[in-house]
Amino acid sequence: MTDAGQAKLDAFLGKMVGDLGAIATGAGVLLGDRLGLFKTLREGGKMTASELAKGTGTQERLVREWLSGQAAAGYIDYDEGTDRFYLNAEQELVFADEDSPAFMAGAFEVLSTLWLDEEKVRNAFKSGKGVAWHEHSACLFRGTERFFRPGYNANLIDSWLPALDGIVAKLERGAEVADVGCGHGASTVLMARAFPNSRFTGFDYHEPSIERARKAAEEAGVSANTRFEVAAAKTFPGTYDFVAFFDCLHDMGDPAGAAKHVHDALRPDGTWMIVEPFAHDHLSANLNPVGRVYYAASTFVCTPASLSQEVGFGLGAQAGEARLRKVVTSGGFKRFRRATETPFNMVLEARP
Repeated sequence: MTDAGQAKLDAFLGKMVGDLGAIATGAGVLLGDRLGLFKTLREGGKMTASELAKGTGTQERLVREWLSGQAAAGYIDYDEGTDRFYLNAEQELVFADEDSPAFMAGAFEVLSTLWLDEEKVRNAFKSGKGVAWHEHSACLFRGTERFFRPGYNANLIDSWLPALDGIVAKLERGAEVADVGCGHGASTVLMARAFPNSRFTGFDYHEPSIERARKAAEEAGVSANTRFEVAAAKTFPGTYDFVAFFDCLHDMGDPAGAAKHVHDALRPDGTWMIVEPFAHDHLSANLNPVGRVYYAASTFVCTPASLSQEVGFGLGAQAGEARLRKVVTSGGFKRFRRATETPFNMVLEARP
């Protein structure tokens, strides 16, 4: 091997060390999240391993090893002079504050399903039959709600809805709203709390998620103007002023069929809001850190879910605006535009 070739190999091996470290540390994040280590550390300030173990009812020796690994990753800070560990302001927002728009612990819970369900996905690669959403490990359902909720909290009411033509005024006056593919109901509850004059129905085909959404509505005190029902995107009942799909259209086996059903369910002056993962139209433009995460999720969750259903269109989490436009307009919509975006989402508006 030439010196130049060796240098390239060394650089690539260095990247592998970093990637392996991220994977290993990710398991530690999940562990710390579930044991309450991050939140206790936030509340306690600078703590020794013994203090953190006592505060969480865990074993000190194991806690010290966990702390050391997280500190090596830069996920927590270490004060050598006092042998204490702590979270800085940024780390608190990411790992210990579930209401923070930067909270990311839920993402690690989502990604754990990639490993837990690898065998199911491997079999799907061979059979082509896909893996349905409900066939995944339960951490996917919990983690998805926790991962998406901070972004919805930060953007939905103050940014995304105002970007749609006339929707905020309608919701303030009182409108009939369907939140399709609502999961645990985070988006539905958020809108119901902000617009008490409107009536919200969350639909999802996954009954355990609907049960959890009903509890979430009760806990949030919005049961008076919110209900949740088990129904699929092509069959949900009712007529609406506003229909919302949050990060779910690309998971559907027949997204064009879903688009047609939404078109039929909307009043003539109604609006369909489609929130989808941010993506450019061409693969080369998506070869970046955000695309890396989304393609991984799409490989293990989104595309297998679509392939497990009728039609099995396989849109994928990185479909891009052009492909989404074709799907939406095939359902009969005449007006389609990108209303706004974040680094992680596109917010699309469709009208009859």
